[in-house]
Amino acid sequence: MQTRILVWDVPTRVFHWSLALSFAGAYVTAETERYRDVHLALGYVFLGLILFRLVWGLLGTDYARFSAFWFSPSAVISYLRSLSGSQPQHFVGHNPAGALAIFLLLVLGLLIGSSGVLLYWEYGGEWGEELFEEAHEIASNLMLLVVVVHIAGVFASSFLHRENLARAMLTGYKQGEASSIGQTYGWLGVLMLVIMVGFLYFYLA
Repeated sequence: MQTRILVWDVPTRVFHWSLALSFAGAYVTAETERYRDVHLALGYVFLGLILFRLVWGLLGTDYARFSAFWFSPSAVISYLRSLSGSQPQHFVGHNPAGALAIFLLLVLGLLIGSSGVLLYWEYGGEWGEELFEEAHEIASNLMLLVVVVHIAGVFASSFLHRENLARAMLTGYKQGEASSIGQTYGWLGVLMLVIMVGFLYFYLA
């Protein structure tokens, strides 16, 4: 018998939506000198969030840990094939396709953030500027593509499994049989928000 259970802790939810907003904001301000400081500030927030998620993937709550959604390529293929059947595979946490998207986003996010910092610091001189600018732009466009595919997957999975995945990432709750998560770590989520808002305020003041 399924019941309403807590799946996503507060830091994971804060990370998810903050990463989406910081990436979107940095992407739309990338091509104009007028909003250069906004782009840089959001870029730092974006990189900080990526680094936090890498740590939280090792130390976080059960469903947030990488070990909970580390699937083999065959598992991803099996899941995708099941979507065309009458009984698609269902996962309380991240499904294999979603897990693949998350790892791609983290890798691309780390490349975007690091190349952006090195570009801003003018590391490597002229050759470094050209290299890091190219890497920054390519990785950003690839990430946008992964985001679009990820959003489409969320809609498809929500329809097939008859559950609102976007709402679950807002509330933290899904339908399931049991949950081993004992804490929400709300204090950490609040601390993350305070740090991000404070950083943006003082950086852009």
